[in-house]
Amino acid sequence: METNHHTPTTNLSDDLCPATSPAKSVPRELPEPDIHILTRDAVRIPAHSSVLASVSPVLENIIDRPRKHRRSERVIPILGVPSDAVVAFTRFLYSSRCTEEHMEKYAIHLLALSHVYLVPQLKQRCTKELGQRLSVDNVVDVLQLARLCDAADLYLKCMKLVANHFKAVEATEGWKFVQDHDPYLELDILQFIDETESRKKRTRRHREEQRLYLQLSEAMECLEHICTEGCTSVGPYDMEPGQKRGPCSKFGTCQGLQHLFQHFATCKRRVNGGCLRCKRMWQLLRLHSSMCDQSDSCRVPLCRQFKLKLIHEKKRDDARWKLLVRKVVSAKAISSLALAKRKRDEDQLGETRSHCSDHAIRSFRLCSNDSNCI
Repeated sequence: METNHHTPTTNLSDDLCPATSPAKSVPRELPEPDIHILTRDAVRIPAHSSVLASVSPVLENIIDRPRKHRRSERVIPILGVPSDAVVAFTRFLYSSRCTEEHMEKYAIHLLALSHVYLVPQLKQRCTKELGQRLSVDNVVDVLQLARLCDAADLYLKCMKLVANHFKAVEATEGWKFVQDHDPYLELDILQFIDETESRKKRTRRHREEQRLYLQLSEAMECLEHICTEGCTSVGPYDMEPGQKRGPCSKFGTCQGLQHLFQHFATCKRRVNGGCLRCKRMWQLLRLHSSMCDQSDSCRVPLCRQFKLKLIHEKKRDDARWKLLVRKVVSAKAISSLALAKRKRDEDQLGETRSHCSDHAIRSFRLCSNDSNCI
């Protein structure tokens, strides 16, 4: 044991002050250190067993472990990381603080120590710092550590970065190491990338479907508008021929429907079912009939006839058609709610501006040319 006298010792006297101590102006007196932490470079860090045990349950179990010899010196070896990282870890146990310099240099090591010795505050701090310092070059190394340390948030952030920049990550040494030594992690990464791409495709497909349902919903509104009120060139049969109307608010859709109506009325191939535009018109009229709940008074052509045909032939709409009807009705309801909310917000904004304008006008004082205005 004579070699112990020549072992280098790190003095932490400035940091041996727990976070629960009084203000810095009145430092708290601590007893002599009764335990040492030994690093891989044989650096001995004096510490207090009571402080270590109060912060880390793992260190508490190590301290309470029975010794072979009662008079033997109590030493806790922490050998897997650099000595300076162990010093920074010990300082955090006393002060709950870690400098930016230490965090920048040893965040990976401190995350491992915080996980092994169950120090959640330090683990949270390291996870946040490593997440902010992620790059293509270090993401694979941090990902491996996050998986070993059960840092779920950091693990997910690393996975997203790898998925978004996989071509660049594929060229790094970290990825080559994973391919050679960790096939399970490689499989997890590739599965995550595949799931991410599938999710993006589903999202794009869902948006396209919603856009289609909104367009069909708008077409149903324009269809009723044309057949009840009339638009620029097409209107109900009892509307005066010479009466001209200006474009409506949805004239882009309305104009297309008017052209479709005009074609449908004059097409000669419609009888044989050989015209695609006429088929589209039939589908729109059938969709309206499936959604309409006022068939007796409805002025849209063939609305009542479609309903009677279903009753007469005792047919039921197939499942896909019913699903289409439900989706279009749902899109119409969502569009109506969004429009009402937008109108309500605009009204509130207008009232606020009006109130501010009135308040500004009242705050000014009228004055003559010869007097001073305040």
